[in-house]
Amino acid sequence: MLSASTRMALQMRTVPWALSALKAGAAKLRSQFQNQAVRFVGINVAPMDASKLAALPVVADVKRTLPELAKALRDAGYKGTQDGYRQRLSELKAQWDSRATEIRTIKEDDGPLSELGVIGLVNDAVGGKATVVCAAGNMPGELLRLWRPEDPKAYHLEYGFSCMGYEIPGGIGVKLAEPERDVVVMIGDGTYIMMNSEIVTAVAEGLKLTIVVVDNHGYQCILGLQRICGVADFANELRFRDKKTRRLTGEYIPIDFKKHAEAMGAHAVFAPTAAEVTKAVQEAKQRETVTVIVVPVDPEKRMPGLGTWWDVPVAEVSTEEHTLRLCKSNLCASRGLRRFCGKVS
Repeated sequence: MLSASTRMALQMRTVPWALSALKAGAAKLRSQFQNQAVRFVGINVAPMDASKLAALPVVADVKRTLPELAKALRDAGYKGTQDGYRQRLSELKAQWDSRATEIRTIKEDDGPLSELGVIGLVNDAVGGKATVVCAAGNMPGELLRLWRPEDPKAYHLEYGFSCMGYEIPGGIGVKLAEPERDVVVMIGDGTYIMMNSEIVTAVAEGLKLTIVVVDNHGYQCILGLQRICGVADFANELRFRDKKTRRLTGEYIPIDFKKHAEAMGAHAVFAPTAAEVTKAVQEAKQRETVTVIVVPVDPEKRMPGLGTWWDVPVAEVSTEEHTLRLCKSNLCASRGLRRFCGKVS
C-alpha cells in the first residue's frame, strides 16, 4: 500500500519545500512527483539548495517568508484549497492512519518484538506531548511514518546527515531547554555503542531522561542497504568471527546494555516483551533520573515498502547473478525519474 503522501505526490502540480538541502531525498522526489506539469518552489537561505530540481528559488529566511507568501496569495484572490481536494486528502489520511496503526501494533502471536512495534508501544506509553529524539538508522524514517506527536515540539529528529551519536546529547539539550517536558530518546544499539558517554553528563546534571535502546544486533539499516545493492552481508552485525570460515558470521555478541548503562549511573531496565516495555516507560515517567530501557528486537522485521524509491547505484560488473539482476532492476526503475521536471531520455 502506498502512503497517503506518496499517492498525493503522484498528482501534485506545485510543491513547496523549506529549509531542505534535499540530498538523498532528491531521487525520491524525482520518482514520486509524476505530474508532467509539476513545479517546485524552494525556500532556503542557500541559493544552490533553493534552486534544486529547477525550482522557483526563494532565497530568504523561512520564518519570514511563509507569512509573506500567505499574504501574497490572499492579495491575489486565492480562496484556499478546493473542497474536493480537502476531502480526498482526508480520505487518504484516514486510510494511512489505519495502515500505520496496523504496522505499529503488536499482535499476540508475532513472536519477538519488532522495532516498529516498539515505536508504537513507547508512543502509547509516553503520550503524544513528550518529545521524541532520534537521528540515525532506520528509525528516523519509521518515526516519521509511525510516531504520533500532539505538540509542535514533540518531534525532534536530525535528518540532514543521519548523524549517529546526536541522540543522547540532543535529548539532553531538549531537556535543558524545557525542563518540564518529558523527553524520550530512541536509539539503536549500533549508535548507542558509538556515543553513549553523555549518559554520565545527564546523570551529573540530575536530568530526568528516558533512553530506549532498540537492540537489533548492529547496523541493520546499512545491512539492508547492502542487500538491496546486491552486496553480501558484511560487517554490519555484531557477530563473532567464525573460527572455521574466518568470516563475521558467528553468533551475536552478547552485549549487556543494561549493565553498561547502570555502570554510568543510570537506572536501567531490560524489557523483552510488550508488557515490560509499556511498564518500563510508564515507570520512567515517574522517576526523576536517567532511565535506560533496553529492548531486544527481531532485526528482520522491517518496515514494508510504501512506494518511494531511493536511487542507490548497483554494481554493473559482478560475478554474482543476484547483483546483476538488481542492477537491471535499478536501471529500469531509474527511467521513471523526473529530471529538471522532465522525463529522463
